[in-house]
Amino acid sequence: MQFVRLRLALAIAAWVALCSTALAEDYPTRPIRIFIPLAAGGGGDVFTRALADELQKALGQPVLVENRPGGSQNVGARACAEAAPDGYTICVLSTEALIYNQFAFKHLGYNPATGFAPIINLFFNTLSLVVSPTLKVSTIPELITLSKAKPGTLSYGTFAFPAVQLMERLKKETAADIVRVPFRGGGEIVTALLAGTTPVAIVALSNMIPQLESGRIKTLAVQSKTRSPLFPDVPTFAEAGLSEDFPPTWFGLFAPAGTPRPILVKLATAVDRIERDPDFRKRIYFDRGIEPASARLEEFAHFIAQERQIAERMVREAGLQPE
Repeated sequence: MQFVRLRLALAIAAWVALCSTALAEDYPTRPIRIFIPLAAGGGGDVFTRALADELQKALGQPVLVENRPGGSQNVGARACAEAAPDGYTICVLSTEALIYNQFAFKHLGYNPATGFAPIINLFFNTLSLVVSPTLKVSTIPELITLSKAKPGTLSYGTFAFPAVQLMERLKKETAADIVRVPFRGGGEIVTALLAGTTPVAIVALSNMIPQLESGRIKTLAVQSKTRSPLFPDVPTFAEAGLSEDFPPTWFGLFAPAGTPRPILVKLATAVDRIERDPDFRKRIYFDRGIEPASARLEEFAHFIAQERQIAERMVREAGLQPE
């Protein structure tokens, strides 16, 4: 009897594997949605739309991008986690939704550790401390001096927890007087910088290359081990005297937990091929100041687990309490 049960179990497992393989071979047979929990116009949104265009060519089905901003990216992340795990809803998520929000909020509406299946890491963001030219400052010490001379008048924008910690540490160490204004995405921050309503920001280079090149926004330092080839005269954070002991900001592609592995593999393979295309790398990565990433599936999942440990230490040291 036990032998019969074993044979039955093996037969069922083989049948499931065969069905999953056949499903991946046929996939996709209808349009795919990509959720991104950020407002339109920012660096993550621009990248996602470029990726969607290439995925549509590679998979032979429409790939539609849906912006789901709000709740510090929790709204879009929850929508992805609650979607059917069939490969027809995937999402581009950042470190905020996957790593930091679990330490900042008591209730997320999703489990960042178990609610998603990692597909592939897409890119690392090069952050920059930038200002409106109306401030007439060219260095971080000049910015600090101005903030002290005009207390209560300067504000800074960002939406990434590590960037907030960096700025708050700078304020604590230098007694700079700059108040944080929260934003939903990089596009909104750039608009506020150009308008002068929020004249200081820590935001990814990819959000503002044209504005930096034209001088409408001025960068004081970049988060990178070496200077950006796009802006070789701009110092790194280390050269400018800022701390580098915080993890990078990254964006990855995910599916709802339970999505069949053959579909995950097919998507990871297709995206990896797109990312390695020389034209895509130049146009979407290098010309926009972002760093390619390539960790896939289990390797990406391991990376996320390590990042979560680092984040937990940072949050504990910062004394952050969930809201």
